[in-house]
Amino acid sequence: MKDSFLTISTQSEGLYKEKGSKFIAVAFPVESVDEVKERLEGLRKEYYDARHHCYAYVLGHAGAETRANDDGEPNHSAGDPILGQIKSRELANALVVVIRYFGGTKLGVSGLIHAYKTAAAEALDANQIVKKDITEQVTLRFPYDEMNEVMKLVKDLDLKVKGQDYDSLCVMHLEVIISQMDKLDEKVTLLNNLSHSIELKHKK
Repeated sequence: MKDSFLTISTQSEGLYKEKGSKFIAVAFPVESVDEVKERLEGLRKEYYDARHHCYAYVLGHAGAETRANDDGEPNHSAGDPILGQIKSRELANALVVVIRYFGGTKLGVSGLIHAYKTAAAEALDANQIVKKDITEQVTLRFPYDEMNEVMKLVKDLDLKVKGQDYDSLCVMHLEVIISQMDKLDEKVTLLNNLSHSIELKHKK
């Protein structure tokens, strides 16, 4: 099972100039469509006098959601070349926007494809590609006298503790690498079969 994906670590920029036109590319790590909209809105305000704000993104660790937008340029001359650069690096949760200032000379479709592709590549090459774990959030509930068994689970499976609450029952919120989920389920089931009392709840 795949338990990690590649993404970019920060905001970065690229620049390409051709026959007076200027193509400013900006790359962002993003995790939702709302975040994409927020980034686009910010760039449209910053570069309010530009003719085009073309973009592409890939969301989800398996690249489940993608979009390419030409923003008034000829069909497939802008968004697709940008998307191609994201996909060629096998990135997820990444957005690239290319802002064009028109220089008065038309570049033709092939010229536009080259310009948008090159600008997007410049922005991504200026970034740092990082590997991120694919994780799931779970909650364990257990009596206090089960604490040693639970902490042994946390250590054995290298789980990340995201929060704890000790009241009448102990509650522990954990982040689990996806490939470890079956092992965690098996270990909790085994402990409960041995008369322990640990409740495992997956976050939906």
